[in-house]
Amino acid sequence: MNLNQITIPSTNLHRAVPFYQKLGLELIVDSSPRYARFVCPDGESTFSLHHSEALASGGEGVQIYFECDNLDEEVSRLKAEGLSFEHDPVDQMWLWREARLKDPDGHMIVLYFAGENRLDPPWKVK
Repeated sequence: MNLNQITIPSTNLHRAVPFYQKLGLELIVDSSPRYARFVCPDGESTFSLHHSEALASGGEGVQIYFECDNLDEEVSRLKAEGLSFEHDPVDQMWLWREARLKDPDGHMIVLYFAGENRLDPPWKVK
């Protein structure tokens, strides 16, 4: 089994699509204002937005992780594009380096670099 696609809700695709394009995702289906699909620049995973009148409330909501080999440079590039971050890249205790920002709908986007620790952390179940 391989994870192919994630679809998240958006109340306004006209705001959300340019945001994800700035992140580097390539728009491959544009059925705005109802639906948009992107392909990730590395690999073959796709990511899509589907219009929703309202977002679920309560809890932490959706968190989307995109791995970047050049995390610090990518964060600098995105800041130059005008995006604001919740926090700059920081080394986490789980051995990932992460930066966080929110998309136009308030979904948490985590840009990170984990290297070998993504699939093979020291505490991996054997």
